[in-house]
Amino acid sequence: MFFIASKVLAFALTPSNVIGIVALLGLSALFLRRDRLGKSLLAASALMFAIGAWSPLGPALLGVLENRFDAAKIEGRIDGIVMLGGAVETHITQSRHSATLTEAAERVTETAELATRFPGARIILSGGSDHLVSTEGATQSAVARDILTANGIAPTRIAIEEVSRNTCENAIESRKLAAPESGSRWLLVTSASHMPRSVACFRRAGFIITPYPVDFRTSGQADYLRPVRKAAEGLAAIDLAAHEWTGLISYRLFGLTDELLPSA
Repeated sequence: MFFIASKVLAFALTPSNVIGIVALLGLSALFLRRDRLGKSLLAASALMFAIGAWSPLGPALLGVLENRFDAAKIEGRIDGIVMLGGAVETHITQSRHSATLTEAAERVTETAELATRFPGARIILSGGSDHLVSTEGATQSAVARDILTANGIAPTRIAIEEVSRNTCENAIESRKLAAPESGSRWLLVTSASHMPRSVACFRRAGFIITPYPVDFRTSGQADYLRPVRKAAEGLAAIDLAAHEWTGLISYRLFGLTDELLPSA
C-alpha cells in the first residue's frame, strides 16, 4: 500500500506534472468563461515553467544531496557490495527482450568495476519489481545480474533480492541477505542524489555501509548560480530533486528513518 501511495504522491508532486496540470486547469477555466481564473492559472504555469526549466533551482537542490557524501576512496579489504535498483528500465527490457539501462546506468557499470577490483567481495543486487500493481515480469536485480554476468562477473558471487520495492525495504532485505559480520566492510552503490535517503534507511536497518555515490548530475557549486541552457535538462533536474527531497521528508514523517538528512 505504501508503494502505491508513494507512486501516486510522486506523480502529484513532480514539478513538470504540476506545471502541466495547472496549465490544463487554466485552459479549462477559460473554456468555462472564468477568464480571470484561467489567465491567473496560465500565468502561474508559465512562471513555474520558467523557474523549473531555466533557473539553477533544480541543480542547486540536487547538488545539496550529491555533495552530502564524498566520492569514496576505497582502500584495503572489501567484503561486499550492495547495489540498489534503479539502473534498469524493466518495462522496455521485458517488452524488447533486451536489457535496457536508465540514466542511472553508472550503478551497474561502477559495480562491475568494483567487482573486478575486489574479486573476493560478495555482490548483492537489491530491487524487486517497479511495476505499479503487478509484481510479475523482470525485476531490477535479475536484469542487473544478467548484465554483470555477461560482463564476466562470476554468477556464484552474486546474490539478488527481488522483494523490496522502496529504499528502506532495500536496506532491510539486503541486510538479511548479507548477514554482515562485525567488522566487515560493505560498499553501498547508488546515485549520488539518492545516497542520503539510502544511508538513512540502511542506518535504520542496522546495516553499516560505506557510501559509494555514482551517477552525479551536477558538476558542483558552479551549477548553483548558472542558468540551465535547455528546458528539458532543467525540468529533469528539478523533477529528480523533488523526488529525492519528497522521499527524504516522507520517510522521516512515516517513521521509516531516524534522520531527515544524514551526513557522513
